[in-house]
Amino acid sequence: MAYDLIVLLASLLVIVIAAEIFTNAIESLGAKLKFSEGVTGSIFAAVGTALPETMVPLVAIFAGNSRHVSEEVGVGAILGAPFMLSTLAMFLVGMASLIFKERRGGASCVEPEHTGYKRDMEFFLFVFSLAFFVAFTPQSWRLLRIFVALVLVLAYFYYVMETIAASEALTEGGHATEAGKALYLSAIFKDHMAFVVLQLFMALGLIIAGAKGFVGGVEHLAEVLHIPVIALSLLIVPVATELPEKFNSIMWIRKGKDTMAVGNITGAMVFQGSVLPAIGIFLTPWTLNVTVTASSVITLLAGFWMYFLVSRKMRMTPALLAVNGVLYLAFVAIVISCL
Repeated sequence: MAYDLIVLLASLLVIVIAAEIFTNAIESLGAKLKFSEGVTGSIFAAVGTALPETMVPLVAIFAGNSRHVSEEVGVGAILGAPFMLSTLAMFLVGMASLIFKERRGGASCVEPEHTGYKRDMEFFLFVFSLAFFVAFTPQSWRLLRIFVALVLVLAYFYYVMETIAASEALTEGGHATEAGKALYLSAIFKDHMAFVVLQLFMALGLIIAGAKGFVGGVEHLAEVLHIPVIALSLLIVPVATELPEKFNSIMWIRKGKDTMAVGNITGAMVFQGSVLPAIGIFLTPWTLNVTVTASSVITLLAGFWMYFLVSRKMRMTPALLAVNGVLYLAFVAIVISCL
């Protein structure tokens, strides 16, 4: 057990460090390409920091020790990631705005760029709802499931094009990306686009290695503690692998970059609510049990709550975002009651 814990913690450390390296390169890329904060936050940073939880289900499905366990870890991580972002991550963003109120000039409300935030939530609610409800169809309806998976992938590409199309106007309106830190490799080499790409691939390799070790640690730990793998994968894996998003968003909130902070979360939600479920539908039976259904329903509730706030143009106060934290605790209570 001690060995499994060491592997788990070491793998987690590799994932977090690699995600930070990747995000640093993504920010440099956004600044060099002169994209808006919306594109950098919702696409570049979101996909970059989403790589740990993206790799976990893929590695679990392709390289797990047992097919049944691998599918449970995979499906749990796929549907657990948007749940964690829409509940716990948004709650932490609200709390961070309160904690860093003085550094933010007395502003405790989270105020991202309105149009991009609304677009993210509309796309997320569409793709995640589709991915969730298709799980209730019979597995014999394979053609329908494949069609839905293709729709999910195409929807994400359309979302990317829409976000990029809005970039120029946002950049001119004062929402251009500014790199917070110099490219890490620039301490050794020149700050050149080639080294940005090199740093991206180096980080990706580390993330894959960390994800492989993390999945193995989860599988062994679940066996030792006699804890259902699906519960472990819904609570522990997403919390651990979502750390890059949480950490980066809190840092951006501290600096008053609300668009980057929220876009990092909502953009990852769109990616993880479309591309990853599409992969899950292709490669697994894509069936639901009580805990997965509960996490998905709560994810949709949190998503509709976030969309309600932005559609009514309500100020995102820490008190309103505390609702997302309550929804997270509700799911924890459901999981514990099912053990």
